[in-house]
Amino acid sequence: MAGWRAHQGQAVALARANVDTDQLIPARFMSVPRTQGYGDYLLHDLRRTEAGELRSDFVINQFSNATVLIAGPNFGSGSSREAAVYALVDAGFRAVFAPSFGDIFSSNAVNNGLLSARIEVVTYENLLMQLGTGTCETSINLDDQTALIGNENIDFTLDETWRIKLINGWDDIDLTQHHSDEIARFKTKYVQSNPWVLPVRQIKS
Repeated sequence: MAGWRAHQGQAVALARANVDTDQLIPARFMSVPRTQGYGDYLLHDLRRTEAGELRSDFVINQFSNATVLIAGPNFGSGSSREAAVYALVDAGFRAVFAPSFGDIFSSNAVNNGLLSARIEVVTYENLLMQLGTGTCETSINLDDQTALIGNENIDFTLDETWRIKLINGWDDIDLTQHHSDEIARFKTKYVQSNPWVLPVRQIKS
């Protein structure tokens, strides 16, 4: 997974609260291999008619080049399915700004290179008024944790470990492996001080 430090793109607003992971990707699509991509299934039942056709009046369908989503409160709540993040990433999104997120969704997001940034409710409302049903230029900087969305300057707070993971393109395993030398030194020192922690080898007769 490629990391990123700064991003420029188009933002689009999804003015809905409580968009849960089952809306982000309905469970019936989760048997599809990830290699085939989940982007077409993003918000499937909202974006498409019963016949499967894209709704022309749905904002994300109108601006398929958008890479930043302005979402309502409690975004990504519900079940822990990581496929909800896959759908956003595979559809081209690099960041979601919302007043609040499902906790597990945020953890899954950072492990897949997607920024989930909390913003104040008043900021969210200002962005909705500015965007309407259109898009605007957006720039995001992870170094100073700022974003410029249209004419709205935004400061967001990001856990330092999450910021490092996004910049380097790391998931939890990559982050652990980054400390492999420290882990090895600790193991050696600990075993020297506590030799009893190692299993006793059985001597064959």
